[in-house]
Amino acid sequence: MKGTLTDHQRRIADRALDEESARREHLVISLSGAHAYGFPSPDSDLDLKCIHVESTSTLLALTPRIVPAERLEIIEGVEVDYSSNELQPALLGILQGNGNYLERVLDAIPLRTSPTLESLRPRVRAVLSRRLYRHYRGFASGQLREWEKSGFRSAKRLLYVLRTALTGAHALRTGQVQTDVTELLEPYGFAPAHALVEQKLRGEKSELPEALSQHWRGEVARAFQVLDDAQVASVLPEEPSAESVAALEQWLLDERRRRWDGAPHEER
Repeated sequence: MKGTLTDHQRRIADRALDEESARREHLVISLSGAHAYGFPSPDSDLDLKCIHVESTSTLLALTPRIVPAERLEIIEGVEVDYSSNELQPALLGILQGNGNYLERVLDAIPLRTSPTLESLRPRVRAVLSRRLYRHYRGFASGQLREWEKSGFRSAKRLLYVLRTALTGAHALRTGQVQTDVTELLEPYGFAPAHALVEQKLRGEKSELPEALSQHWRGEVARAFQVLDDAQVASVLPEEPSAESVAALEQWLLDERRRRWDGAPHEER
């Protein structure tokens, strides 16, 4: 189920991405949201999260502009939510433990990638640290508040709580990034949550039956405990090592040189 797109959704994704790729050079275009988290419904939007690379000459200009690119549009009945961040702030975010950028590089479903991405991935794995705990704890807490605002009825919001907490716990315990919650439910003791997935598959705004809602009001705190316990037992270091940060920075500098004026460095 993870990453499943209909032919119509795929065509719309390709159309939007062709247009955006004409405007900027993407390092990676990832399918995120419900499609990457294991519970896409027929009316789920296309959540496209990207990292792009500005030309070095643009970055060295008198007034350099490193701004995110965003697009939210309904195309032939499909909601397309596209956003892209430039490489340098994305790498800084990864160093700080930002799971949004981390997932784009290591686990979100890549729809399009640059060959350069493969050389980046091991350097990103090398800088993983317990800093990511803060991101996943905060993200899960925000989703819990959204579930409460729905009157504890939204299947989507509850699944986002579980997905975020368990992705964070798994990364802390193993150093591996897994966004598909259906792969994490049983290993972390949440097998009954497959019923939530089945509910969400019926529609984006699917509501939980009262009995299921009541059950999970008492259970959801356990996901946060799993995440907190993983922080204590993590295989990751507290901070990235100086050597791993230096290697990531060198990779970035090499890429900037290679893209000077849009031409590979070795050809100049």
